[in-house]
Amino acid sequence: MNSILDTQRPRESKIALSSDMPHRPRRLRRNANLRAMVAESQLHLHQLVQGHFVLPGTGQAQEITSLPGIQRYSVDRLLPAVEADRKVGVRAVMLFGLPQEKDASGTSSQDPDGPIPQAVRALKAEFGDELSVMTDVCLCPYTDHGHCGFLEGEEILNDISVAALAEMAVVHAEAGADFVCPSDMMDGRIGKIRTHLDRKGQSQTGILAYTAKYASAFYGPFREAADSAPSFGDRKTYQMDWRNRREASRELALDLEEGADMVMVKPALAYLDVISDFADQSSVPVVAYNVSGEYALVKMAAAQGLADEQAMTLETLGAIHRAGADLIITYHASEAAHKQWLPQ
Repeated sequence: MNSILDTQRPRESKIALSSDMPHRPRRLRRNANLRAMVAESQLHLHQLVQGHFVLPGTGQAQEITSLPGIQRYSVDRLLPAVEADRKVGVRAVMLFGLPQEKDASGTSSQDPDGPIPQAVRALKAEFGDELSVMTDVCLCPYTDHGHCGFLEGEEILNDISVAALAEMAVVHAEAGADFVCPSDMMDGRIGKIRTHLDRKGQSQTGILAYTAKYASAFYGPFREAADSAPSFGDRKTYQMDWRNRREASRELALDLEEGADMVMVKPALAYLDVISDFADQSSVPVVAYNVSGEYALVKMAAAQGLADEQAMTLETLGAIHRAGADLIITYHASEAAHKQWLPQ
């Protein structure tokens, strides 16, 4: 049976039509080897940072319902988990602490024997420079009201909160953290932390600034995991408005001026435009945080048979990297390493 084209055009016109096309992008997509050869971006395992939640006490490994595959660990249980990941190529961790006690001032955030300083000391003693250790510096897990700063009524005070964050950063640095990572979004905290670290003899400790941290709907599972949900109101007076893009560039300029060694965009997937802006504008490495809600959505879709988890994870992380992120903090790192989803 003749095709429609056969009935409308002589055969030689079909040949001419075919040959009169010098630009054929599909030539570079013909097989997997070619596609790999010409890929414009390639994410590697060493660009991923695994997030961990650290508990007080010993012998603790608690499942987190909203973060399938992720657990809260006491320090003694954290070490073997990190060691298993390190053996398959995970070279960096971000630590989030859950204190024994909370109060209005977040006093335990400055405890040198708290879960995070203990974990940092143990990890650095065990792995040294073979593992990069980053620590979250924020008051919300340590305050009984769940906000990231001190209160006067229901107002979050900036400057005295920044002073407490600087003290917390020094405690982590003295324990051996490679990077302290202020996530509070208080004004001026990068400069204050840098000055305080230097005065305390911790000039080699880096600062990874949560530069553009948006007041996002994607944080729910994290707040369960870290027990850090605010007891009233929200965080919109200090975290960024999701409608704003240029404001992120202003925050970037300030953090760079104040001495940030790396800068972060959080969350990642809904803010690829901001990641791209940072990649164009930043003189230091750009980090993206693939947050708990983004992770949980992939896990839930896979559990319901709606998606291929490996393919969706790699597409997600690849998009974040393609947008301009040099490093990605993600709960997918451990599984991606153990299942050999990425090159090391």
